[in-house]
Amino acid sequence: MCGVMGYAGPEQAAPILLDGLRKLEYRGYDSAGMAVLNDGSIEVKKCRGRLQLLSNLTHDGQDMPGHIGIGHTRWATHGEPSDENSHPHLSNSGRFAIVHNGIIENYQALKDKLISRGYTFHSETDTEVIANMIEYYDQGDLVQTLIKVLHRLEGSYALGVLSVAEPDHFVAVRKDSPLIVGRGEGENFIASDIPAVLNRTRDVYLMGDNEIAVVAADGVRFFNMDAEEVEKDIYHVEWDVSAAEKGGYEHFMMKEIMEQPKALRDTIKPRIKNGRFVLDDLKFDADWLNSLGRIYIVGCGSAYHAGRIGKDLIEKMLSIPVEVDIASEFRYRNPLLGPDQLVIIISQSGETADTLAALREAKKHGARTLGIVNVVGSSIAREADYVLYTWAGPEIAVATTKAYTCQIAALEILTAYLGQETGRLSDDQLQRLQADLLSLPVLLKDQLERPEDVQYLASQFFNCKDIFFIGRALDYSLTLEGSLKLKEISYIHSEASAAGELKHGTISLIQKGTLVIALVTQPRLREKMISNIREVKARGAVVLAVALEDDSAIADTADYVIRIPHVSPDLEPIAGIIPLQLFAYYVAALNGNDVDKPRNLAKSVTVE
Repeated sequence: MCGVMGYAGPEQAAPILLDGLRKLEYRGYDSAGMAVLNDGSIEVKKCRGRLQLLSNLTHDGQDMPGHIGIGHTRWATHGEPSDENSHPHLSNSGRFAIVHNGIIENYQALKDKLISRGYTFHSETDTEVIANMIEYYDQGDLVQTLIKVLHRLEGSYALGVLSVAEPDHFVAVRKDSPLIVGRGEGENFIASDIPAVLNRTRDVYLMGDNEIAVVAADGVRFFNMDAEEVEKDIYHVEWDVSAAEKGGYEHFMMKEIMEQPKALRDTIKPRIKNGRFVLDDLKFDADWLNSLGRIYIVGCGSAYHAGRIGKDLIEKMLSIPVEVDIASEFRYRNPLLGPDQLVIIISQSGETADTLAALREAKKHGARTLGIVNVVGSSIAREADYVLYTWAGPEIAVATTKAYTCQIAALEILTAYLGQETGRLSDDQLQRLQADLLSLPVLLKDQLERPEDVQYLASQFFNCKDIFFIGRALDYSLTLEGSLKLKEISYIHSEASAAGELKHGTISLIQKGTLVIALVTQPRLREKMISNIREVKARGAVVLAVALEDDSAIADTADYVIRIPHVSPDLEPIAGIIPLQLFAYYVAALNGNDVDKPRNLAKSVTVE
């Protein structure tokens, strides 16, 4: 959600801010703006709509002179998308400007106090309150002032602040919302994510909660909440800048679908050495591991769906009970947590607000925590007791593809590792798992070389109003993800149902011509799925089956068939999701939708 960008250096700031904000468009937004310091005043330009409108308004930034500035793309929380509610926001006097990602929970009480002191407000946002709080508590030193204000804020924030009185730098701070500082040669930056600065520097500082950065052209200084200067280490970005570019594809989503064989290889291969599963960052002590009584897996959206597959794998292979929770519900059901339990936290960004809150709840109750994340140095990676990186590479499209499949692979590797370390899996089982995992990238590469069949089927059904997905066991978890992908980017109403539950309500929605996508990839449940397909066909449904390549008889029951390679049943969800990702992509593209930036959605959900 919300993209934050800042620049201090010798060049004109506004064009650089625009360029950085373009790299953050994937985060989701409905308006954009910039503020630039120049000749003793702050100039602000902002508007509702896409970033291109702001670029047009400022002639690609050329109309905004000045070498220090902050920019923003807004995902609306407080107040509808509008010019007035767009960021940056000025204080009443115009001496301070601010951009903000996050939510201030006590903003109304603060706003009421400021109104009683004579302050006026021009927007419905919580952010404008912060700008006026900074003015109200001005100490003559922006760091000291910001500390005083932060002590009064409740909620989450990544802030960039300009002050007319301090024209050679700006100040930034974060709490529960992502923010990095880029260190360049004679120029420095802030941004919500690394891709925004990657074309200008590979050296970044990963900011921790309540760390304050003073960013000037000639350097960056960091302070804690006691205004004491602190030293921070540089993180050097190793991955290539092309990883955050389209590389000839029309959309990032298609590029990332096609990158899955490589992403999986990068996640899997380094974890298998000399016939063993090796996870160097997981230093579980043997006694605790052998006494492990229960595992919780927590995530949102696609990460939750990956967690459901992880539950099936762990319970089947290790006989350890597993509960899977939607992160936003986890805290509020009072889970029975204790020191003999492991809570696995899954998040692509490592910044998902509800998931981060679940992590902190688990730690509060003494459970050990393990983060499965993609972004190095993210909040979840830093705060979890253990971390398992997916190494999927940058994922720019809002709808996740490669990060999701790598999460499943990571869960498979973790399951095998736990089985290896506890002796619950035999050497033969471990060798078979290794062979299955190592062969997976090659199988997927072959699968992705033939997308035309899926594209043709999308052309037949892109104008559907309703689409239903059905499956059993692992296939049911897969239908949840397939349905989510479709609705995220196509805006078609889509619903996933456990096939055995059809007759308990969902089948009443099936009528002549309704498309039902049936997952038939689990051999032990094949005959039951055939019965369910016949049930919907008897009500007039058109059935598109996803089945194994050697299931020749499925064509006798389904109207259309997409075939996937024959893989281990435990890894089928990775092979099975590929055609569903492609189907969603082609349906959305045929409808003319903005595939990478679907409406109302954000890549990193940093508000609860």
